[in-house]
Amino acid sequence: MTNVFSPITLRGLTIPNRVWMSPMCTYSAAADGEHIGQPTDFHLAHYSARAAGGAGLVMVEATGVAPEGRISPFDLGLWSESQVEAFGRLAGAIRAGGAVPAVQLAHAGRKASVNPPWLGGNPVNQAAGGWQAMGPSTVEFPGFPAPESLTHGQIADVVSSFAHSARLANQAGFEVVEIHAAHGYLLHSFLSPVSNLRDDEYGGSLENRARLVLAVIDAVRAVWPEGRPVFLRVSTTDWINENPDDDRRAWSVEDTVHLAGWAKERGIDLVDASSGGLEPALIPESRDYQVDKAAQVRARSGVPVAAVGRISDPEWAAELIRDDAADAVFIGRALLRDASWTNNAAAALGAQPRFLHQYDYAL
Repeated sequence: MTNVFSPITLRGLTIPNRVWMSPMCTYSAAADGEHIGQPTDFHLAHYSARAAGGAGLVMVEATGVAPEGRISPFDLGLWSESQVEAFGRLAGAIRAGGAVPAVQLAHAGRKASVNPPWLGGNPVNQAAGGWQAMGPSTVEFPGFPAPESLTHGQIADVVSSFAHSARLANQAGFEVVEIHAAHGYLLHSFLSPVSNLRDDEYGGSLENRARLVLAVIDAVRAVWPEGRPVFLRVSTTDWINENPDDDRRAWSVEDTVHLAGWAKERGIDLVDASSGGLEPALIPESRDYQVDKAAQVRARSGVPVAAVGRISDPEWAAELIRDDAADAVFIGRALLRDASWTNNAAAALGAQPRFLHQYDYAL
């Protein structure tokens, strides 16, 4: 049986274990000046600690592929050669800690230009340093200004931006890139019929709504090294169809299964299966609220899947891998609370923690 602390090989890359750090925004990048979008000393300490703490892969948070693709003015961004050196230092620190360095490439779409959560998470207007948000249609995220509907030329620019950022990520030394198509951001907003009301080739049918995501996959895969994996983060559901009082057609597990199959054909190596984010929704409190949907996608699409969401118990993480519900687990809040959660989990499960020599005294 596969163990959560056994290695996994995707294309030509072997990841030392299946406990991975989930991408979680910290809203701590440089916000202006010549260092805009670059990682800071905070990021270096934050991510390298989780690598040294035993994670097999460390996924750097949502990184904007264009200035207007950031969620907030304090988001990371990778759209310029001038940003590569700082990201290279971060990738190197993760690798030195024993983990595989990965980065999530993102465009915030209609949820862009907001303050960090601890400043209220409210929209930032252009006079205060914000920018015009964009989406597939002029359907706003509740409480936010209406976005501009992307033109065909702007859609082509988005595709090119993802490819350009992937090239820069490769230069910086990252070994995995993840395309962010979840949580109501730009790519997800094209996928869902709730936010995508277009009547052209990017709207209407599932095939049309998936067109932009698949174009981004093709563009990224074309510039990313053949021997390195590309991940796709998705929301398996908008949590709208599960509400009996809401009869709107929304994004579903069934849609996700179709998308995962198409993505696999285009070179996606693993689906990072999250959920929600398109608009506020009632989400179940059960432990397996999200993991169960990840398992369905894995079983029905044949694509390797990483589960995420409320995984804080080492025994349950091990069970998910052992029972073929997932190929890996992304750990979020538990790793925010404890940088060494992975090594502690290994010890609890009777596996060998991956201590660096500098920490041998802890054995």
